Amino acid sequence: MIPNLSHNENIKQDYFAFLSALLNTDYQGEIAKSYASRLALATDNSVYQWLPQAVIFPKSTQDIVEICQLAQSSEFADIRFSPRGGGTGTNGQSLTDGIILDLSKFMNQILELNVSEGWVRVQTGVVKDQLNAYLKPHGLFFSPELSTSNRATIGGMVSNDASGQGSLAYGKTSDHVLALKSVLINGEVLDSAPINGEALVKESEREDAIGAVYRQVIATSESKQAQIEAGFPKLNRFLTGYDLKHVYDAKTGTVDLSRLLCGSEGSLAFITEAKLNVQKIPTYRTLFNVKYDSFQSALKNAPFLVNANALSVETVDSTVLNLAKEDIVWHSVSALITDVPNKVMDGINIVEFVEEDATIQDEKVAVLTAELDRLIAAKEAGVIGYQICDQLSDINKIYGMRKKAVGLLGKTKSKSKPIAFAEDTCVPPENLADYIIEFRQLLDDKGLHYGMFGHVDAGVLHVRPALDLCDPSQEVLMREISDKVVALTAKYKGLMWGEHGKGFRSEYGPAFFGDELFTELRKIKTAFDPQNRVNPGKICTPLDSTEQLVSVDAVKRGTFDRQIPVQVRESFTQALDCNGNGLCFNYDTKSPMCPSVKVTSDRVHSPKGRAGLMREWLRQLANNDIDVLQLENDLYAGKNASIFTKFKNSLAKNKGEYDFSHEVMDAMQGCLACKACSSQCPIQVDVPTFRSRFIFLYHGRYLRPLKDYFVAYVEQYAPLMGKMPRFFNFFMKMKITASLTEKFVGMVDIPLLSAPTLKSALKKKTINEFDLEKLQALTPIEREGYVLIVQDPFTTYYDADVVRDLMLTIKKLGYKPVLLPFKPNGKPQHIKGFLEKFSKTTKDSGQFLNEMSELNIPMVGTDPAMVLCYRDEYKQALGEQRGQFNVQLFQEWLLPRLKGNAKALTDKQFYLFGHCTEKTAEPTSAGDWTRIFNHFGSQFSDVAVGCCGMAGTFGHDAGKVEQSKAIYSLSWEAEIAKRDRSECLATGYSCRSQVKRIEGEVLKHPVQALLAIL
Repeated sequence: MIPNLSHNENIKQDYFAFLSALLNTDYQGEIAKSYASRLALATDNSVYQWLPQAVIFPKSTQDIVEICQLAQSSEFADIRFSPRGGGTGTNGQSLTDGIILDLSKFMNQILELNVSEGWVRVQTGVVKDQLNAYLKPHGLFFSPELSTSNRATIGGMVSNDASGQGSLAYGKTSDHVLALKSVLINGEVLDSAPINGEALVKESEREDAIGAVYRQVIATSESKQAQIEAGFPKLNRFLTGYDLKHVYDAKTGTVDLSRLLCGSEGSLAFITEAKLNVQKIPTYRTLFNVKYDSFQSALKNAPFLVNANALSVETVDSTVLNLAKEDIVWHSVSALITDVPNKVMDGINIVEFVEEDATIQDEKVAVLTAELDRLIAAKEAGVIGYQICDQLSDINKIYGMRKKAVGLLGKTKSKSKPIAFAEDTCVPPENLADYIIEFRQLLDDKGLHYGMFGHVDAGVLHVRPALDLCDPSQEVLMREISDKVVALTAKYKGLMWGEHGKGFRSEYGPAFFGDELFTELRKIKTAFDPQNRVNPGKICTPLDSTEQLVSVDAVKRGTFDRQIPVQVRESFTQALDCNGNGLCFNYDTKSPMCPSVKVTSDRVHSPKGRAGLMREWLRQLANNDIDVLQLENDLYAGKNASIFTKFKNSLAKNKGEYDFSHEVMDAMQGCLACKACSSQCPIQVDVPTFRSRFIFLYHGRYLRPLKDYFVAYVEQYAPLMGKMPRFFNFFMKMKITASLTEKFVGMVDIPLLSAPTLKSALKKKTINEFDLEKLQALTPIEREGYVLIVQDPFTTYYDADVVRDLMLTIKKLGYKPVLLPFKPNGKPQHIKGFLEKFSKTTKDSGQFLNEMSELNIPMVGTDPAMVLCYRDEYKQALGEQRGQFNVQLFQEWLLPRLKGNAKALTDKQFYLFGHCTEKTAEPTSAGDWTRIFNHFGSQFSDVAVGCCGMAGTFGHDAGKVEQSKAIYSLSWEAEIAKRDRSECLATGYSCRSQVKRIEGEVLKHPVQALLAIL
């Protein structure tokens, strides 16, 4: 069995004392000190790993003032802090071994909007897409773009001076910051905005830290104006760092400290509020997908496209395109980026035009169309084709694919993964093609694979070489490439950090700036943070400090991962492959991605958080000389610890004995096992898979709660109880039964059994009974008229009307449905980690279904979660022994069998509330249903909702019921309320159960609505 993992990186004593003292102040926020919480924020979207002492979640600017004022006490003089937003930085900007101030959990409110003046004021924990969703009804948007916009915060955008697609027209974040509210390390609150004249004199005469900051900025700006002008590159992506070039306007004598804070990477102050300029959403948008015979052709053709007055030109290479084709995202864009017959498409340029005047927009489009047609006809510039998108939904799909490209690069199956460390170089656009030739040669000489994409209009290209940082020699190679890329960008008059900040690349700053200007940066750092306590080591250090800047040689995730044996790493790729891209932090409540992190706002309860805990757990086991794969094999073989041993271990747990495994278990128990992560994550981190393996091993040491058995054995007791449903329902309806079940089993709202039973209901409907000999005797032609119905425990025994109506619908369509004997599916066993029992179930049921598949009669299942288990979990459990059986969802079966012409659409409207597992694993599902209902004359719409919160039996867990209902309220509640319930349909049994529990009404399955139509 697994050992007790008592190792815990203890919090340093002075930090522990500080956190204790903070509780005695007026601080209102939260403090997280657990090892799990610290691990969750020890990484970001970079290759680095740095464990913080603790995480603080302030609720207001005043909370941060309290923190900073307490830190002025002499006993806490060595306490360091780093602000953090979405944690999407690619260079470790927010990582620290001090205390993290995470502003994303509570300080995420939109405070004020002035439509007439075109500005909005927000707390800096607001997510960029959240802000634009708020602005959209007013016809406005915050224009700086970035690929992580659905989880990146405004604070992070300000701190990194973020920009992306469209920056030639829209600029960087700093171009849209009108004012900032920040807290200095001594607790002073700085309100920064452009000031001059008497106001500037007044501020500079203050006898506090703010006055010292103004005096230093004025002194530097006035005395080093010529050096600043010469030293800062004349690029759209001007230098991320302390922006000396724009902080002072010599003509007007204006100083804007916000310009210094933008791009300062949290190294000067804690930015709590931002007043931002917002713009009118363009009226007309048109996007071209221009296709090329090579990536180099796409690069060389980019200036021509920019000169066509395009808003933006984005380039994607064949590596990224091919990865996208293997991802769930491709179904949404496949019709928009089709292959060119008899041509190889090795690169595309995504070109967008925006205008307020339709005539001007049409002229731009016509001119480019004509020119592209000429190039194709003349076989020039490598252009082989193009497609035009002018529907907003299509344009958004293309950019959705482009945004996901960053994460997709990490999906490669080899040990070497494309990583971020030289991924945002920027050179003048006219130098880009030549620069890339040398860059590619540098990587090719090292035999490295890589993908490329980026903003060629601004000279920024994202290049991620594939390295295996578990190999120490590859870490050395990363340093070598970094140094050479710095030199190469300098040769072409560019920057290594054109978009994603310096972070651990700060070591290159002194050489780039030169001693004179870098000394001025250090003077400014001194004025803001004289003791180097705010995100120390980033950008620069105070003037008198002897501390070093952070370095690309810092400790990386690979340093820890390499301690895990290779065979274990290869077995747990679903966790180990996580590259920290953070797509699981998607703020959008209508996205199915990870409902647990949405409802808790706790990064531990995200796929990234759980993957990080899992890799640390595996590392600790390895360091205890435990062969986790052998342990699994032993458990499968029945070599389990005695009940007495488990009881003793569980008793120690209840008495408070520490075991890191308990922290991992807490995180796993918060997972709904909806499997959205396994397809929505670009890396396809699959929490339910490694979660079940962990639970299996965990309960090799500790006793299981009774509710685990209650869930896992539902497929054994439901068929028995289903023979006398009214008898059992009589007792289940009693309040005393519900009370005892909650108290002793830990389950609530147990559904009643179906009465009459499915068998009774079908007897009255002249449905063919299962007779294997008769089915085998059918001719191939006769078999085409039959459909085998695969049962599952939930619809058969708790929602039998759905199975009955499914069979009647099939019969109405002219086919003969046959109900197969009930065979356990095993999904409940898998969710609760009864993997040895799940293994036996899959073998038994798999064998039966393979025998049925030999009949060459289609097999159809009712509940999507159960049907998809045959495709996913069965494949993992059985491997090649799974066989070729195929259980289809009803719509998959029916769609290719639709006959005759479609009926004219009527006013009858239905709305689909999709099952989260189904719509992520089978993204065409809603479209399939739409085509079916349209064929029969009914209108049909897919409602954008996330998880309903039930997720199988998660919502029946007494300890999770409130969380389950809170998840329902995130998206389902409002969407259900908008519509007539009779028009709302749900494919998932658990979804229908949740609606029934909360709304008191039962939604129909789509087949029931279809039966009524027929």
